[in-house]
Amino acid sequence: MGLSPHLGVIPGPINEPPGTLPGRQRRHTLPASEFRNLTPQDAISVFEIEREAFVSVSGLCPLTLDEVLHFLSLCPELSLGWFEEGQLVAFIIGSGWDKERLSQDALTTHVAGTPTVHIHVLSVHRHCRQQGKGSILLWRYLQYLRCLPWLRRALLICEEFLVPFYHKAGFKEKGPSLISVGHLRFTEMEYSLGGRAFERRNSGC
Repeated sequence: MGLSPHLGVIPGPINEPPGTLPGRQRRHTLPASEFRNLTPQDAISVFEIEREAFVSVSGLCPLTLDEVLHFLSLCPELSLGWFEEGQLVAFIIGSGWDKERLSQDALTTHVAGTPTVHIHVLSVHRHCRQQGKGSILLWRYLQYLRCLPWLRRALLICEEFLVPFYHKAGFKEKGPSLISVGHLRFTEMEYSLGGRAFERRNSGC
């Protein structure tokens, strides 16, 4: 569920300073800010941020820890984490979907090689909220998705109060979602990734 509240490809390794032997990294330094795909090793950090963000508001997590592990094992390329000095501060997790609209099955399913990515969750660490990090991470994630040539659109569901947040990022409403979780009802939203050939050619993808 895309529920909580850049440009270019995820940055590669930072250049080593003069005098560093090739292939050897300085272990006592970490990049100040890094964006990368998540791995199963990040699952606990992801879940801790998600649990704090959502349980206090709705009493429910979009993804259980097992589901986080499931998606980060099957489709890590559809995730993006923001790390500051090695610590996860914000993340997005997505999976592949093969229907026009999201259904209840989309909450736990990944369909490989399809043109649609379902954004399950966007969450920011409690100490980093009210800093615009959610908007920055979403923008960067959407630019990254444009570099994956098989993708044409992104779908998510959100509560009504978050519709303006996603509108501002370029999503359009598709109407009331077919999905319900407990007492919660959602709006389904769509972002078009198609027709971006020129941007892909000129974005370093």
